[in-house]
Amino acid sequence: MSARLVNRGLDALTWLVLALMLSPILWLVLSSLQTDGQLSRGAYDLLSPTFDAFTRMWQSVDFERYLLNSLIICTAAALCATAFAACAGYALARFQFRGGKALSLGVVGTQLIPGSLFLLPVFMGFVWLKQNTPIALFDTHLGMVLVYTAFFTPVAIYFMRYFFIAIPRDLEEAAMVDGCNRFGAFVKIVLPAAAPGLVATFVYAFLFAWDELLFVAALTQENAETIPIGIRNFIGNYQERTAQLMAAGVVSTLPVLIAFFATQRWLVKGITAGAVKG
Repeated sequence: MSARLVNRGLDALTWLVLALMLSPILWLVLSSLQTDGQLSRGAYDLLSPTFDAFTRMWQSVDFERYLLNSLIICTAAALCATAFAACAGYALARFQFRGGKALSLGVVGTQLIPGSLFLLPVFMGFVWLKQNTPIALFDTHLGMVLVYTAFFTPVAIYFMRYFFIAIPRDLEEAAMVDGCNRFGAFVKIVLPAAAPGLVATFVYAFLFAWDELLFVAALTQENAETIPIGIRNFIGNYQERTAQLMAAGVVSTLPVLIAFFATQRWLVKGITAGAVKG
């Protein structure tokens, strides 16, 4: 009897935590279906929803441009970080070399430094390059891709190292016995076996870049602004488009949800694979 009560209590607690976690999302969706006047008064009309905010948000702040910039920058940065991390993580997992342990600790140690400390040096570097060289990184897609790639690559290396450690060396040795060189075994054997880890790393990097605001606010001005900037622009000094702000929040969440549910099976495999050894 006591075990049954404990199980039911845990089930109830689980549903309560789930409800608390989903309540902000539900509030966001319901608010996006109201008007600005209803939101300002707190008078929600749940029986008469309106999609006016979803149609007007695209003209208010050119939200399509922000969405396209986010897709380009986040996808490119996630691909670059995953590619670099796959190469470096494989080297740390398979080869013994002088300074290897120090490099591994250094990779982890970079995550202990607040990212905001790098904002001013990166900003000054971008401005100097723009003024003194033909290399333009300020307010460009390339500049933001480089910044996000640099910031996520260290933690991606840490992830991929443990994914590769979990793959038996016998698979590579068998491939090399059959005629593959080290690089061929890496491409044909190791990378397919580490596909769940690659997907998990890519999605994690994509989500990291998707909602980042600090650096994109400081390093862009018009051409490379992403969704966080677009959402912020719905609230101005003389006008508050709250309903459109909520609608923009719903739209910006959809790509994240689609990416998560489309790769959920791979994410679970990648996370469990990275926890096997290490």
